[in-house]
Amino acid sequence: MAISIDTVYQRVLAIANKEQRGYITPQEFNLMANQAQMSIFESYFYDKNMRERLEPIVNPETDETNISDLISLKLGVFKESLPVTSGHTFPTTTTVSGVAYDIFQYGRVFYLDQVCRKVTINEAERLKKSVRHMIDTDPMYADNRVTGRDIVVYAGSTSEKTSNVTVETFRVPKEPNWGYVVVNEQALYNSNTVVNFELHRAEEDSLVFKILELAGIIINKPGLVQIAAGKEVAEKTTQKQ
Repeated sequence: MAISIDTVYQRVLAIANKEQRGYITPQEFNLMANQAQMSIFESYFYDKNMRERLEPIVNPETDETNISDLISLKLGVFKESLPVTSGHTFPTTTTVSGVAYDIFQYGRVFYLDQVCRKVTINEAERLKKSVRHMIDTDPMYADNRVTGRDIVVYAGSTSEKTSNVTVETFRVPKEPNWGYVVVNEQALYNSNTVVNFELHRAEEDSLVFKILELAGIIINKPGLVQIAAGKEVAEKTTQKQ
């Protein structure tokens, strides 16, 4: 599922050389690669939000509804359900292969694997005044008023839940790296130190165009920026049709 960073780098170099826009060093490429990946990764959440708002008016009989599944698939590699400390404080990092990564976004909150409904803190306080309502109400959570705490969860009683609370999290992608060794003053690809892009394979073109656009800015080649930006816009337009 991962995208080969070497494939992307060679495509970037090929296009830049074809347009006679200069050489992009491995160091420059690695910096731009991470920025490009994060930009695409962040766009998933905006696309997801837009899709969820459009979903009610989309004809369920068309293939277009599969876009939601594709967005979920793209985010799936970064998703994980993690414990909420003492039922009120979200985790800030998660560990993958011994390396800690920051949590970028939080999703649904669960109590005993049941999705909690989000309410305002005022609504939660109002419901707490009626034991009957609290017993009959599905698990819910609200923003916590206590500094240093994120949420407060209620389920079946007026007491705050302090255990069995989890949250859907999305970590940041691993930072990509085109590994290399220098031989005779030339950078040669080293697969032993490579870190490929974690994005869905459908994003290969987007990565190439976005890196080229960034490269054009760094090496002061406006023409390269225009070419890359035009291709990126055309691809996005095609994807949204």
